[in-house]
Amino acid sequence: MLDIKDLVVNYGAIQAIKGVSLSIHTGEIVTLIGANGAGKSTILQTISGLIRPVSGEITYLQHPLQRDAAPKIVRAGISQVPEGRHIFPGLSVQENLQMGAFIRKDRQNLAQSYAEVYQYFPVLKQRRYQDAATLSGGEQQMLAMGRALMSHPRLMLLDEPSMGLAPIFINEIFDIIRAINAAGTTVLLIEQNANKALAIADRGYVLAAGQIKLQGTGQELLDNQAVQQAYLGG
Repeated sequence: MLDIKDLVVNYGAIQAIKGVSLSIHTGEIVTLIGANGAGKSTILQTISGLIRPVSGEITYLQHPLQRDAAPKIVRAGISQVPEGRHIFPGLSVQENLQMGAFIRKDRQNLAQSYAEVYQYFPVLKQRRYQDAATLSGGEQQMLAMGRALMSHPRLMLLDEPSMGLAPIFINEIFDIIRAINAAGTTVLLIEQNANKALAIADRGYVLAAGQIKLQGTGQELLDNQAVQQAYLGG
């Protein structure tokens, strides 16, 4: 579904991504783990068209993406849930969800999309007329994921969905990621909680200093001693 080859991304004079290559197959959950500053979010933002690469290729369903603008990439079926959620304060929960559907032309099907999101996140239905800024952190994360689902993505990019959440919300978020994937959405997941991420991932990559250092199935990386010592508290 998505292939990245020899990706190089700079921040000014600093080379943040140094020749990264990775792939995501349709129907997978793939996770990208690494320390803060390793370049994980930079890769997601480059896929989404928010950052331009210096060189390299990003191919989605055999179409090159690396020069496409962000709205075109969303229309192609890629939706990102950003780190920090970035919901729209002052708008209701349902209005936030509506913002996620701004690219859609099939407006007659929005009611069905709301129903699907509310099925994943029942608490959002209860709060649908409430100002999104008044939701708890976990509820805001659910709203950010629901907003991304409103565009009917084929590939969802999740950036640190469990950051700052209470354990009860973390477990629920990961259960919902699995459910979204089981329903047909491919997932690329960035997550500091490497144990949780690798436990649900088909495959994973370990990123350090802008380079891929290890790759394997989720279980292989969970069992890897170097990964355990660096990221799993082993």
